[in-house]
Amino acid sequence: GGQQSKATPAGASVKFAVGGKQQRKKPMGEIFMTYEHVYVASVCLSNQSHLLQALIEADRHNGPSFVVAYAPCIQQQVRPDSLNDMFDECRYAVDSGYWPLYRYNPSLIEEGKNPFILDSKKLRKEVTSFLKREGRFINLKKAHPEIADELFQKMNTDVHHR
Repeated sequence: GGQQSKATPAGASVKFAVGGKQQRKKPMGEIFMTYEHVYVASVCLSNQSHLLQALIEADRHNGPSFVVAYAPCIQQQVRPDSLNDMFDECRYAVDSGYWPLYRYNPSLIEEGKNPFILDSKKLRKEVTSFLKREGRFINLKKAHPEIADELFQKMNTDVHHR
């Protein structure tokens, strides 16, 4: 639960890193795409058709597959309705750009197509509005507002760069 890892997002305040994580989280999907023969997908529960499509493609892929899903947990202290609004939280993560939906299908290369498909194209919300919904970011804002503002801006820049 409360530890910081390379997958912890920048700005998150967790039990053993209350000052907020300074570095950007490790982009596991991007790392696996560099192998070029691995099927990679980033999914979430709120877009069930995308989730199903990615799982079917991953299963049919002749080789290794890596599917990473956004799934809020109780440690993130999701607000306003805790985990009762998990689908809304997932949708918010995608709409803000915090969690992109994509698929990387190496078999498309053989067809002369781009293997990377970005399924979440339009950002409808700012990532900072998403960050204000989770306790792990709110706690940093309360304890260290200047650090939080800097890290939130950094994350917003990362989202728009990506």
